[in-house]
Amino acid sequence: MSGMAVAQRMTVAEFLELDVPRFTTLVEGEVVLNPPRRLHQSVERDLVFALELWRRAEPGRGESWSRLGTVLDERNYYEPDVLWYRSGREPPPDSALQPMPDIAAEIRSRSTWCYDIGPKMRRYEQHGLPELWLVDTAADEILVYRRCTPKSPTFDVCLELARGDVLTSPLLAGFSLALDEFFGPLPGDATA
Repeated sequence: MSGMAVAQRMTVAEFLELDVPRFTTLVEGEVVLNPPRRLHQSVERDLVFALELWRRAEPGRGESWSRLGTVLDERNYYEPDVLWYRSGREPPPDSALQPMPDIAAEIRSRSTWCYDIGPKMRRYEQHGLPELWLVDTAADEILVYRRCTPKSPTFDVCLELARGDVLTSPLLAGFSLALDEFFGPLPGDATA
C-alpha cells in the first residue's frame, strides 16, 4: 500500500491526533503507510549497527537511532529509517518529536521510494538537513546528498556509491562502510 486515501491533505497537528499504525508518515499532507519487509529491516539494522560500532569507539560521536518522529513543517512528519545526531545535538530522551538530524537515511521500500527520492528529499533539503543517504536495495547503491558547507542552501554534493565503493562522510570522522560487505554477496556468487 503506498498511501491511505484521505479526503483532503492534512496538517501534522491533525495527523498526530489520529491513532495511526506504526510505520506511518505524512508526506506533503498525505498519509503514507510503510510496513517494512525483511530486506528493509535487515539493511536498517546493519546500517544502525555500523554507525553504533563507529560511535562507541570514541566518546563524543553523537547518537544514532532508527525511526524517530521528525516534523519538518506543517504538512510533513517523517520517521527516517536511520538518524544520526552529532554530539551536543542528541534528541531529548522523553520527546515524541525530534529535531532534524545531522544525517538521515531512507531505505528503499516499494511503497515509499517515490516519496524518498522526490518530495521527501526536497523537503529535507529545504529544511536544512546536512546529509541524506538514500539506500537503494534494488540497485545495491547508496545515493548521498550533502552540503559542502553548513551554510550551503542546497545539497551541492551528490554521490552515487555502488559495490566496490566505501561510504564515508565528513560529518563522521573515521567512519567507513564497504558497500560490498554491506550489500552482501551477489546472488549466485560461489565465493560466498
